[in-house]
Amino acid sequence: MVLTLFEVIRQQDLPAEVLEEEDPSVTMPRKLGLSNVVEARIRHVREDVKRGLRISDDEFYDLVRLVSRRPDSEEVFRLIGERLSGGTGVRPRKRWRVLPSRLRFAVARRAVRRSLKSLFGRRVGGFAAGPFTMEGRSLLFIQSDPGGDACALVSGFCGPVLQRTLGITTSVSHVACESRGDAVCRWELFEKGDARGH
Repeated sequence: MVLTLFEVIRQQDLPAEVLEEEDPSVTMPRKLGLSNVVEARIRHVREDVKRGLRISDDEFYDLVRLVSRRPDSEEVFRLIGERLSGGTGVRPRKRWRVLPSRLRFAVARRAVRRSLKSLFGRRVGGFAAGPFTMEGRSLLFIQSDPGGDACALVSGFCGPVLQRTLGITTSVSHVACESRGDAVCRWELFEKGDARGH
């Protein structure tokens, strides 16, 4: 996850257009993603990944705080989630497409639950009534970013997993957040075009 985080930051900070033979890390040094520090960290993290090392909770909190200082932090967290999920554009398995809708949602919930647990090394929230309504209290996202932007990582992660499983174009919206005074953080699935999705 750390590698993905730094790669997304670097990608976000790259200028839309670079002049021939221009080195953005020199001409735009104030952008974190283009700094030599991030390049060195990416190389270091790649080695850690090869060795199968996991980051501690404290390291995760520090990284989230680093991203949450950015003006585009919510978008960065969403993109990190999408990349960690394997991204969009993958068709659902044929055997899932023939299942009734209720069973497809059950498969989708299980896929999200397992994937998040594998990624974070622990259970992340639980499911409430409905096709796909995920909730959690005092999750590590809120603990590390009281402003709530880090919760977009879950939205970004769940959307592509559900799209692959259900075979429909979906988005997952963060409809309630402890950072806004709600009792829980809640994510719900909306099909694209549903006015409630945001």
